[in-house]
Amino acid sequence: MRLDIFSEMQQPKALWDGENHEHRLIQETLEQARLADEMGYGVWWQVEHHAAMEFSYSSAPECMLTAIAMSTRRMHVGHSSVLAPARFNHPIRIAERAAFIDHLSGGRFQLGLARSTVPEWRTFNIDPDLTRGQMQQAFEMIPKMWGSEPFSWDSKDYQIRNINVVPKPYRKPHPALWQACSSPASFEQAGRNGVGALGVTLWASLDEVADMIHLYREALRKNCKPVGERVNDQVAFFTFVHCADSEQEAMENGAAKAAAWYTNGSLTFFEAKEHFIQSAAELEVLAKDPAGGGLAGQYGRKKDPNAPQSRAQRLLSRVVQGETVPDEDLWEVLSEQESLIVGSKEQVRKRLKRYEALGIDALMSFHQVGALPHEKVMKSIRLTGELIPEFNAPPPP
Repeated sequence: MRLDIFSEMQQPKALWDGENHEHRLIQETLEQARLADEMGYGVWWQVEHHAAMEFSYSSAPECMLTAIAMSTRRMHVGHSSVLAPARFNHPIRIAERAAFIDHLSGGRFQLGLARSTVPEWRTFNIDPDLTRGQMQQAFEMIPKMWGSEPFSWDSKDYQIRNINVVPKPYRKPHPALWQACSSPASFEQAGRNGVGALGVTLWASLDEVADMIHLYREALRKNCKPVGERVNDQVAFFTFVHCADSEQEAMENGAAKAAAWYTNGSLTFFEAKEHFIQSAAELEVLAKDPAGGGLAGQYGRKKDPNAPQSRAQRLLSRVVQGETVPDEDLWEVLSEQESLIVGSKEQVRKRLKRYEALGIDALMSFHQVGALPHEKVMKSIRLTGELIPEFNAPPPP
């Protein structure tokens, strides 16, 4: 398993001291990336969010990734992920920007695509029902735009006539492609497309993570029709990682509060209640599809609707219903189901090995979370990075 880094560029209001707090956050992120490169992390993954305030300042990740690429030597830079519906980013612009960053990084660029979520769809006036189809078309179009022939496309969403996108990528045939995955249907879609899967462990048990990896690999094995010139068969998951000299020090640094803040903040920002309802409805439709609904439909039919909820599911349900859940309760449940990695170097090593045993190719370690001080984040990146030689890491695709 490879160790990567995942960045949201978070800054709670408690840290908004002075007029230059945004500039300080950007400079601290660059410093963290340079350290990650020195320590041997594989990929720096930068998200794309808009109007997210303290939850994420990463509104122009292509700019940050360019700056990181120009100040590092070995580490790849990954956009995780470009919001692919056309009102966010037209496929032509995605192809152009990606090729440029690939040149500036010397072929160290990784491109992920995502549908986004309810609040950002609303901000950009996007019909949610169009998002999966537009992302699929982007996956199919972008590798063709990077080819040598004039490109054309004709659909309800896009009409493109005989264009040549320039520049072409530095890496041949093109940068590795990934998809952000948060539901069984999305893991299956990534496998069918022959692109890597980017998942999240923070609210999922190890068994649930294993199920999604299996679904992805089955789709890759049985139904893969690659959208690109080469298949990316890697699976990466991100989770909160905070490493200190001891578990007590990690707690004193604010790890438990940071994990709870992120849980509450993300479920609120992403309007998780609507997301969960939509994902459940999507899975129900696939499960009832007379044609079978594919692998996600099979997965849905196997789920027992009467099965008792886990403690974590009950707690997250309380959060999405708007209830204020104490930080201590959130921390206890997330720790109980091993959804995060916090503690001494030995404790972090053991948790990383558990994830490696699931068949994850890359663990996107999420260090800069909530109000954790910059110097504590840097120490966590360094201590965790010292474990990298202990893992038989697949290189970035």
